[in-house]
Amino acid sequence: MGTALLVLRFILMWVLFSDCVYCRRPALVNVGVLFGHDSVIGRTAKVAMEAAVADINADPRILNGTRLNLIMKDTSCNVFLGSVEAFRVLEKEVVAIIGPQSSGVAHLISMIANGVQVPLVSFVATDPTLSALQFPFFVRTTQSDSYQMAAMADLIDYYGWREVIAIFVDDDYGRNGISTLDDELAKKMTKIYKLALPTGASVSRITELLSNSKFIGPRVYVVHVNPDSGLTVLSLAQELEMMTSGYVWLATDWLSTTLDSLPLINQTSLRNFQGVVGLRQHTPPSLQKKAFVSRWRDLHQKGLVSYGLNTYGLYAYDTVWAVAQSIDGYLNEYQNITFSFNKNLHGNKATKLQLENIKTFDGGTLLLRKLLQMNFSGLTGSVRFDSDRNLIGGGYDIINIAQIAIHTIGYWSNYSGLSVVTPETLNRKPHSSSHLDQKLNSVTWPGKKAEKPRGWVIADIERPLRIGVPYRASFVEFATEKHGTKDFEGFCIDVFFAARKLVAYDIPFMFMPFGDGQSNPNYDELVRMVATGVLDAAVGDIAIVTNRTKIADFTQPYAATGLVIVAPINNRKSSAWVFLKPFTVEMWCVTATFFVLIGVVIWILEHRINDDFRGPPRRQLITVFLFSFSTLFKTNQEDTISALGRMVMVVWLFLLMVITSSYTASLTSILTIQQLSSPITGLDSLITSSPEEYEEALRLGPGNGGVAAIIDELPYVELFLSKQTDFGIVGQMFTKNGWGFAFQRDSPLAVDMSTAILELSENGELQKIHDKWFCKMGCGIERRPQSDTNQLHLSSFWALYLLSGVVTLGALLVFLVRMVRQFVRYKRKQRDLSSVSSESANTHCSQVIYNFFDFIDEKEEAIKKMLKQRDNPAPQES
Repeated sequence: MGTALLVLRFILMWVLFSDCVYCRRPALVNVGVLFGHDSVIGRTAKVAMEAAVADINADPRILNGTRLNLIMKDTSCNVFLGSVEAFRVLEKEVVAIIGPQSSGVAHLISMIANGVQVPLVSFVATDPTLSALQFPFFVRTTQSDSYQMAAMADLIDYYGWREVIAIFVDDDYGRNGISTLDDELAKKMTKIYKLALPTGASVSRITELLSNSKFIGPRVYVVHVNPDSGLTVLSLAQELEMMTSGYVWLATDWLSTTLDSLPLINQTSLRNFQGVVGLRQHTPPSLQKKAFVSRWRDLHQKGLVSYGLNTYGLYAYDTVWAVAQSIDGYLNEYQNITFSFNKNLHGNKATKLQLENIKTFDGGTLLLRKLLQMNFSGLTGSVRFDSDRNLIGGGYDIINIAQIAIHTIGYWSNYSGLSVVTPETLNRKPHSSSHLDQKLNSVTWPGKKAEKPRGWVIADIERPLRIGVPYRASFVEFATEKHGTKDFEGFCIDVFFAARKLVAYDIPFMFMPFGDGQSNPNYDELVRMVATGVLDAAVGDIAIVTNRTKIADFTQPYAATGLVIVAPINNRKSSAWVFLKPFTVEMWCVTATFFVLIGVVIWILEHRINDDFRGPPRRQLITVFLFSFSTLFKTNQEDTISALGRMVMVVWLFLLMVITSSYTASLTSILTIQQLSSPITGLDSLITSSPEEYEEALRLGPGNGGVAAIIDELPYVELFLSKQTDFGIVGQMFTKNGWGFAFQRDSPLAVDMSTAILELSENGELQKIHDKWFCKMGCGIERRPQSDTNQLHLSSFWALYLLSGVVTLGALLVFLVRMVRQFVRYKRKQRDLSSVSSESANTHCSQVIYNFFDFIDEKEEAIKKMLKQRDNPAPQES
């Protein structure tokens, strides 16, 4: 029984002792640090982190007596060494790892951190592919390159460059960064050429890459390399005379990091980099930052540091503080730190790494949660994390090296874009990211130029523009090689030279004949050679058609083209009967009929009341036929008196005015324009032939083995007609197209040449070049047919004739009705005076008709007088 009580008491004391030990705060907390000690960033970061640890351990407000211990290991920015050093650090039971510096090392160590549940906090690894989904224990305390590349893309777009060359180191940092830049530029329709440098590339390799880049075309370079090798790239570019006027050099934040790290700004080095524009991570001014910079200056004066302070040093300082504050929060809540053996590693008998000694941090997930909840003000500004566990950055400074100094020309942030106002100021104001709101201060470009460089060259003296020219066997006036020289001449060549003069820059070029001159070349093959890069451009009579525009870019058409018909013409003298041609036979017949009809109707309407229309039968017949004709020449002596007659004449004179005007215009055209003797009126009756046999085939004609007409493109026909006056164009152009110069896809020169061609067209120079080649014997385009379609047809005037006919017949009908009524009245009065009729029924009808015409022939005045007398007879004498 006593033994049992003794055992029970021992167990109770062990439990109480264990619980006391578990609840006690540790005296020391280990944090691993992995980075390249002998690097531009590493040298500064080491001093900054040591300063941070000293400040933390000296501050009683944090960790409450627990001392923070940094275990620093040198990875030399090597993936293999980095992984080895990571395992060595983990053997020390670290609760977190700061670093690594290299993005490539970060990928590997992040997987290790996931396995042992130790937060990996990097202030340098900017690779945007280090995502929280793949690496949940990875936290970035600097800005991701996704932001930096967005800033670079906005900068490129701001200056309007549409092609850039990216030079980058071929590792995770370089490849993934430029891939992100490619995505950003694609949104802005900008093309990027990628030139990769192997890690640790030699001077000769860099020189070769830079030399080859000259032949690509763009002169806008984006350099995304490590700070330790970046200045070598720019120095070699300077030696290759690639830092001169016309070039643009843009650098990511490696340049500002390198320059800020120099012990004293080397003025000679800055002179070599004049005009370079770069990015620097923006850190807002603060008293805390100002004090640390002053502290660094004191260290430099005491000889404790020999290099400058860069932004990554500031981020390193804040990272140590972020880790310390998260540990402090963890200890305040959970009191102690414990580790447990990893069953996957336990039993592994590695000789040096001793993987069985690596334990899993039990509170890793809880510490990570505390870290992600951080929100404090550090040297770099506000330290907070987004949902992807990246630091919410403050944007970038846009810097420009000019006049042996570094100038800040503006700022960029992801919510305001480019601006001359600091991001923290804009963050307090309503903002807009519209392209119109983007603004930067003036820049000094390479060559000390203030004007924005064009950003590309299509060619230079060393490699002139290779222009293919069709070497034709026929119609050589468009483009042909001068005999005994390598020069070309022709209509197309003249247009090219004239447009080239209007382009604001020089274009070194060389013409390269395409074809053997014995047969006409294949134009589709010529355009394909341009598309595949065998040629840079093609100049000649190249039609812009759909299948060619799919593989190459074309300029604005400089010559309108399309299929036309050319046929023989005859310069015969006008026929004696040419005055009959304006009207068709049908038109002449109807017009003559109306002349007679109008004369007859007017005579009927005027005969009873107008003395001009009375008299002997011969005179009246002449009046009928001559009256309407005399109105044509306004020589008629007879005037119309009746209302119906005047109404008919008004409509007739209007019709006559339209007809005579149309006749005059048509006859004038016929007498002044040559008539084609060819009966060809369209495609259906044509047999096409080759251009080389134009004249012979047309002169022979279809009856002698030749052709009646030929179909070809308008410019070829114009050139043919400029030397031949016996042929002309039939009809109108029934397809429309154009000729243009071909360039490679997305060539800026295509746009500039199009603009120049439009200017040539507007100022009349293009027409002068056209007339020079196509109008040597008169412009052939003016020799067009005036076929029978120019005759005036009845269909064009039927409405007028119908109106005149309706009015004329209507007036005649009204007249007849009125006459019948008057005649009936007259006969009724006559019947009342005679009680007996001696006329038989058969003779009565004919007699009535005869009497009716007699009645009509009488003057209306006499009839009215007669009716009046019968209505009022004289009184009889008794």
